[in-house]
Amino acid sequence: MQCVILAGGLGTRLASVQPDLPKAMVEVAGRPFLEFQLGLLRKNGVRDIVLCVGHLSERIESYFRDGSRFGVRISYSRETGELLGTGGALRQALPLLKPKFLLLYGDSYLEVDYQSIFSYFSQVDEPVLMTVFRNDNRWVKSNVIFRNGAVTVFDKKARDRGMTYLDYGLSVFSRDILDEMPARTPFSLDILYRRLAAAGRLAGLEVYRRFYEIGTPKGLEELRRYLEQQPDQHKR
Repeated sequence: MQCVILAGGLGTRLASVQPDLPKAMVEVAGRPFLEFQLGLLRKNGVRDIVLCVGHLSERIESYFRDGSRFGVRISYSRETGELLGTGGALRQALPLLKPKFLLLYGDSYLEVDYQSIFSYFSQVDEPVLMTVFRNDNRWVKSNVIFRNGAVTVFDKKARDRGMTYLDYGLSVFSRDILDEMPARTPFSLDILYRRLAAAGRLAGLEVYRRFYEIGTPKGLEELRRYLEQQPDQHKR
């Protein structure tokens, strides 16, 4: 299995907590957040990692290097100059990608069975599989309508009473779908997800473990408290 991590975010909402750091390097329980992500992926048998980096990427690369110290192999796709958006950053990483790959948001800590999710993708006849979590607006506003194994609506702006699910932060992609994305124009994956959902081409898989994220100071503190209560496998 290969996992692409979108680690180029500016981390502007965390600037008041840990300024001048890329999100991947924000400290959680004494270690950079990305180190926890890599440990979780390694535990689940994922050792081929592609990091899509941008903002202050030299800090990430100088710390993680080729990943061998953390039991994984890291390749870097570097975003320089104009910001490309999440979709553009993924499209730029195309030469590094396997025919099928996991895609993980760079601020998400997700304790799920990555192998089972990856295997399930081979059973669906769609180019992308999105994991979804029944959120019911508990942690953030829900943005997905999920029915009969498919994401029928995805929209982060519109509100619909049928939106009881949330994009969990982990997807599985067929590399071929990237041919339908602009090559260099700034492009958000949200646009691709909306188009695929509207066309009936976005498969869905429900997961049941709550998500943790570091996109906000509140989320960062929740994850810190959670990790500090875990057994030794969450520590170096």
